[in-house]
Amino acid sequence: MHFLFYSIKKFFYLIIGTFGFRSKLNLIPTNDLFGNEKQWSSVGSDPYFIVEGPVISGWNELFWESVSEENIPLKIYWDNGDGFSEDRSAIIGEISKGENKKKLLIYIADDAKKIRIDPGEKEVSFTFENLKIRKVSRLSVFISAIKKYSSQRGLSVRQSGDILRKAIKIYRSRGVKALWVIAKQNIGQYSSSVDDYKVWIENNALNDKDVLVIKERIKSLSYKPLISVIVPVYNVDEIWLRKCVDSVIDQYYPNWELCISDDASTKTYIKRVLEEYVELDPRIKVIFRNENGHISKSSNSALEIAEGEYIALLDHDDELALNALYENVLLLNSFPEADIIYSDEDKLSVKGDRFDPFFKPDWSPDLLLSQMYTCHLSLYRKSLVDQVGGFRVGYEGSQDFDLMLRISELTSNIYHIPKILYHWRAIQSSTASSGSSKDYTHMAGLKAVQDAIERRGYDAEVESIDDHSNVYLTRFKPTGNPKVSIIIPSKNNFEIVKNCIDSIFNKTKYSNFEIIIIDNGSNDPAVHELYRYWTDLEKERFKMFVLDIPFNYSSLNNFGVSKADGDLLLLLNNDVEIITEEWLDEMVGQAIRPQIGAVGACLYYPDNTLQHGGVILGIGGVAGHSHKYFPSEHTGYFRRLKIVSNYTAVTAACLMIKKDIFLAVGGLEEDLQVAFNDVDFCLKVWSAGYRNLWLPHVKLYHYESKSRGHEDTPEKQERFLKEINFMKKKWSHLLENDPAYSPHLTRIKEDFSIGEPVARNG
Repeated sequence: MHFLFYSIKKFFYLIIGTFGFRSKLNLIPTNDLFGNEKQWSSVGSDPYFIVEGPVISGWNELFWESVSEENIPLKIYWDNGDGFSEDRSAIIGEISKGENKKKLLIYIADDAKKIRIDPGEKEVSFTFENLKIRKVSRLSVFISAIKKYSSQRGLSVRQSGDILRKAIKIYRSRGVKALWVIAKQNIGQYSSSVDDYKVWIENNALNDKDVLVIKERIKSLSYKPLISVIVPVYNVDEIWLRKCVDSVIDQYYPNWELCISDDASTKTYIKRVLEEYVELDPRIKVIFRNENGHISKSSNSALEIAEGEYIALLDHDDELALNALYENVLLLNSFPEADIIYSDEDKLSVKGDRFDPFFKPDWSPDLLLSQMYTCHLSLYRKSLVDQVGGFRVGYEGSQDFDLMLRISELTSNIYHIPKILYHWRAIQSSTASSGSSKDYTHMAGLKAVQDAIERRGYDAEVESIDDHSNVYLTRFKPTGNPKVSIIIPSKNNFEIVKNCIDSIFNKTKYSNFEIIIIDNGSNDPAVHELYRYWTDLEKERFKMFVLDIPFNYSSLNNFGVSKADGDLLLLLNNDVEIITEEWLDEMVGQAIRPQIGAVGACLYYPDNTLQHGGVILGIGGVAGHSHKYFPSEHTGYFRRLKIVSNYTAVTAACLMIKKDIFLAVGGLEEDLQVAFNDVDFCLKVWSAGYRNLWLPHVKLYHYESKSRGHEDTPEKQERFLKEINFMKKKWSHLLENDPAYSPHLTRIKEDFSIGEPVARNG
């Protein structure tokens, strides 16, 4: 008991900071703004204030008073000495419609020297005054995170206490740094914050004109299939049941039937409410089961009374967006061959507030083996559901995951609607409120993935990921022991290349490989001595060839491939160091799969922040690295940093691919001498029908300078711009809409935060 008290006390001391008094901040209108100390009018598309007052790095509370006739997003920028930049910005909240007093937590970067605040991009008048700031402790932030999490999910005091006990356990096992990363994730420093999403909802809400257009368009649709909405019910609170059913009744698309299966609920009002709805609307059908069989049997009972060509799955405490069925039918009119359709989703708090949006990628089969990412809203062709026998008993909690895995093996006609069409209610009894009581869902999901691996004949094993429920790691074995040719272009830099080669030979468990150095004209005697040393020591596994040309990364690698004996190629930079000894086993196991093209790795800077977590198209105009600079403990956007994921491209700093695919797509584009050659290559592979992968568990250090600047000579600048234009001309259709990303996420930063609105959405 004494030890526990000591641990809690130490835990609080470690995360607590210093409290401060509120300091007044002055707003200096600098651009597109007119007014006085409190009443302002923005008169252009780029209004902003420069903030005068103390710039306090770290966590702060910001206070203000405001009056406005509409919601105005507030964006903060900080100048680190190089000027204000989109790279150093974040939406911090909004000036809300009406008269308000606001208080919110913000994080100010350590390098911030000056602050500016931008009030939206519209011409509007508003009051914005009494802006104050106060330094807050880490303890205060951490408690706020727990309160926010508990409030959104309607958790009890006891359940909130469970979260605190889990936090203490994490602190004791992994240290305060890991705990602090988790706390920051929960309050939204890296993920989309509640205020970001409120602004997004406002910008994407359907107005009266949109609804009229939808209703007129429904009349003109040539294909109007009956959709059976399947809802298994058991002892749900009446308020949530009514909201669920009403969300179906209120659908803009009218050709639906609601098939409800009551799983022998013991709460007497359930039957009364359901019978009331049956009388209200003839499209509602209910079957009352005589005995409780749990969700799989109950869902199958609902399927038995379903007559629709498609079925949609809805949980008894969740809600459909009003345009949910319409958007699905709209897609079916363009793609009538669609067998599975899934959409984006968010969560609903007990107060009805929407939060935690999940903006998903297009069809990503390898991501599905890691996580039930398609989830809500899912629409299936009923004949395929019948073909696989519906839901399987024994997979309760992940029965929909198991269904998706089985049906997706029967068809490639799988489509994604990038719109929020489903609201997942986060209450104590819902899996949207994850916790230890939901461990059975994780085990059912693990079993579903194991079954999928066996059905598909994969030589692989699936395992849980420590401390992360409902996500899985499938390890594919390097069947056949294929030879890997590791191609490393290099010039001079003795210490760097020595470290790279040493780490490969000393830290690699997989033995059937060769290293091929393509020397680009080294004149350092120590480097040549290093080559001689390894040639003598590893006669069969180390080769060196000279290609003394002006630096062209593509040409050097293409030349290296011509010298390679392996069935698999590994393009590798000379400034990397191996961390995980099974790195080559894991990459080989994935790369030999028939459907897989390029396989990339998790690369860290020496300070253990992420350098590469997959490539996102469109970032900065062409491409950027996913989750760049995130700490190694971070889980990423919906845990993407912990799971195998499909990306359209990965970096060639560590990239494995079959030699025959490399040759078939023409290798690396030699007109791209330095930049984007790997992105172009991966897009050629993707366009040829192969899937590209990023592996979180294959870890290497990449000693690329974290602070390296842009090209610094006119010649290099000219070449860089030429390569940008090459990519935009060739791949503009993909750069503008990366299928492995979401159109609703930022194209400015690498952090998966919400971007500017691109489509009207409910």
